[in-house]
Amino acid sequence: MSIKIAPSILSADKLNLEHDVKLVEEAGAQLLHVDVMDGLFVPAIAYGPAWVKELRAKTNLILDVHLMVERPERYIDTFAEAGADIIGVHVEATQHIYRALQQIKQAGVKAEVVINPGTPISTIETVLPIVDQVLVMTVNPGFGGQTFIPAMLDKVAALAALKQEKGYTFDIEIDGGANDVTTKQAYDTGATVVVAGSYVYDKVDPAAKIAKLQAVTAD
Repeated sequence: MSIKIAPSILSADKLNLEHDVKLVEEAGAQLLHVDVMDGLFVPAIAYGPAWVKELRAKTNLILDVHLMVERPERYIDTFAEAGADIIGVHVEATQHIYRALQQIKQAGVKAEVVINPGTPISTIETVLPIVDQVLVMTVNPGFGGQTFIPAMLDKVAALAALKQEKGYTFDIEIDGGANDVTTKQAYDTGATVVVAGSYVYDKVDPAAKIAKLQAVTAD
């Protein structure tokens, strides 16, 4: 068993997106990470529900939709209807994180809670029983190509310990600065999913990069 790989289309070729999606699908990726950014919660703007709907029609990969937006409750139902399989919301982006996660579940989609590098896991402990995935940001959200923050491995380890202690079944995903070294470190610490953007879509050989991530995390 190796880590599940979620290539981020933020780093893909926007003008040849279908090609890049098929490339990672055929290479063995299990998920496709779709960053949704509103220019408020993070500086950048990217990917609305129409993109998700188009992706849903083109791929069988699990669509892992990461809402980096203020008041994500406004968009949950729309992205669920567009075809998202997982919807992630930031604890920092809403005053009602429990309700937002319940809304995702009620829409028939897997619920993910996301925490930024400066946010302690104590802020999400009360929602862990209802989530399907926890996303630990290992860079500051909003831009690809950043350097992995090693201190975030402590969060992964703490989440893995809570998961084992309480019998939770959620996946632990990391996002940001992924390469073969940091992915191996995160996997050994307890991560089960890695978002890999610029590392995979390096314009050289995405399939080889996916194979490398699978190899370094193979049990």
